[in-house]
Amino acid sequence: MSDSSPPPGRADAFRVLYQAVYPDLLRFVQRRTDTDSAEDMVADACLVLWRRFAEAPGNQDDARAWAFGITRNILLNAHRGEQRRQALGIRLTDTITEPCSSSHEDLVSIRVDLSRAWHLLSEVHQEALGLAVFEELSAPHAAVVLGISPVAFRLRLSRARRALRLLLDHLPHPTGVHAASPERTATP
Repeated sequence: MSDSSPPPGRADAFRVLYQAVYPDLLRFVQRRTDTDSAEDMVADACLVLWRRFAEAPGNQDDARAWAFGITRNILLNAHRGEQRRQALGIRLTDTITEPCSSSHEDLVSIRVDLSRAWHLLSEVHQEALGLAVFEELSAPHAAVVLGISPVAFRLRLSRARRALRLLLDHLPHPTGVHAASPERTATP
């Protein structure tokens, strides 16, 4: 793909659309998500608008609606991503070992601690643990998913396990009950 300069007038036409819709797109996103990430989402939408600008309708009102449609898709993708991360956190709590001598309250407490620790992990650590533990991918396969080398994935997974272990060690545990180890995966 060649990355040459835009055709004459394209940049000016985009600038006009951008200036016309940016404030409206920002308010649109802020009403639907937290305001901290709204500017980033609108920036992502504007990048898509620029890349697909050749598809923009010629009419100003139609182009505005087209920009809102693209922004809505960015929002939906972000929402689906957040749902996947939350589901992964919930599935993590299902990997708890359940000793026979534990009371129901102890097991609930462990799941809460594990869930809290999971949410404190960085997205990078959650992703590495998720690929290894839940998807049961080997280091070479997980590395392909992330676009990194297998050695880099093993290092990332090792750091993620250590981070989870440290978080769990700093949370109170009921006596005699332990969370499932994040070590349960085999990485060649």
